[in-house]
Amino acid sequence: MPKNLYTKVFDRHVVSRLSSGQYQVFIGLHLIHEVTSPQAFATLRERGLKVRYPKRTFATVDHIIPTEIQARKRPLLDSMAEQMLQAIEKNTKDFDIPFFGTDSGRQGIVHVIGPELGLTQPGMTIACGDSHTSTHGAFGSLAFGIGTSQVSDILATQTLSLGRLKVRQIRVDGRLNSGVYSKDVILAIIRKLGVNGGVGYAYEYAGDVISNFSMEERMTLCNMSIEGGARIGYVNPDETTFAYLKGRPYSPQGADWEKALAYWRSVASDADATFDDTVTLDGSRLAPHVTWGITPDQSVAVDGNIPTVASFQESDRPLIREALEYMDLKEGQKIEGVPVDVVFIGSCTNGRLSDLEEVARVVKGQKVAAGVKALVVPGSEEVERQAEALGLPELFREAGFQWREPGCSMCLAMNPDKLKDRQISASTSNRNFKGRQGSPSGRTLLMSPVMAAAAAVTGKVADARKVFRLN
Repeated sequence: MPKNLYTKVFDRHVVSRLSSGQYQVFIGLHLIHEVTSPQAFATLRERGLKVRYPKRTFATVDHIIPTEIQARKRPLLDSMAEQMLQAIEKNTKDFDIPFFGTDSGRQGIVHVIGPELGLTQPGMTIACGDSHTSTHGAFGSLAFGIGTSQVSDILATQTLSLGRLKVRQIRVDGRLNSGVYSKDVILAIIRKLGVNGGVGYAYEYAGDVISNFSMEERMTLCNMSIEGGARIGYVNPDETTFAYLKGRPYSPQGADWEKALAYWRSVASDADATFDDTVTLDGSRLAPHVTWGITPDQSVAVDGNIPTVASFQESDRPLIREALEYMDLKEGQKIEGVPVDVVFIGSCTNGRLSDLEEVARVVKGQKVAAGVKALVVPGSEEVERQAEALGLPELFREAGFQWREPGCSMCLAMNPDKLKDRQISASTSNRNFKGRQGSPSGRTLLMSPVMAAAAAVTGKVADARKVFRLN
């Protein structure tokens, strides 16, 4: 029987069927960071348990680490952050787990370093105590964000209890126009299907647009699958995937590479595989998108207007009114021209080298608008090194951007990078919830890195296609 990738990989990793109806699934790669792991290790100690397969777990520090170089000196000024950092240093040492700390040369956001080190591979099951673990599905893996109790389960057993998902194929056909990026594609998908549209589903992304995406563009796409309610999102592995992985530190080498390729090719969805649902989008009709509200599906094309309350179903209208009131925006208002105070380019969604290169390309010779604070934060030390080799930090500084050290920075804002009061941020991150960027009243507009760059140099939401003459 023809099968899709989800079914092939899931079935291959099932250990047993549980009495609850769920499945005990073996997890091939477990990634941990400093925020959701301390309690899990405490549970192991309380129960006298060991880590079952310590060489299948890899750790880094990303959420709490400051991104200003002088603030990274130990002990960290934030005592809670310092305690978290000390905890993961001790736990990884005590349990013999590889740790990519700030003195390793490989530190970075967990969903950036996994792929760049070659840890993330097709046909794997992957888990991490972070909701955006779906990022790793870009490689044709099943990647699950999990809670703290599940982190301890995997440490102790290397398995996870999971129900079987339905699979929706989302096809994006045609060709994207200049100035439209992977971030715009996923925002358009979430706008179309809603933040709960993917509940109970795995999303398989397909079509000409997806096939032509680089691995970094695919990671952006899969990263935000969780924002559409899907438990995971993935892209079938292909030659683009294999070329990205070849030669990376943890990728198979020599004869093992050929064996791996055979397996990786075998897990891709069969040509006549069936799906529980199929959704199609015409990529040629997509425009740059900007969120206007407090959920990721509340977005609009940059040349469009904020929708009216009456255009939504009655049950949705209270949330729409709440969003408009919180954001201090009006129904029918143009999103273009909304002023911004802060611009954040980074995160596990858009903090990779190609994101920074594209921004550098368009801002060369430009200047950040007066009164705007603009941050560029590489996703890892490796991204930082590559950017420095290309001269990107100097270019950004000349344009008025602040160049920072690797970390999650102004995404969840569990570090010094936070919005203040009612500031409005043009952000390349993945969430625009109330208070997401560190201020209880701060406001977030999600957009692509190039759209964020356009906001930085104009001081307002602007169509990057016009600002940078991309058409």
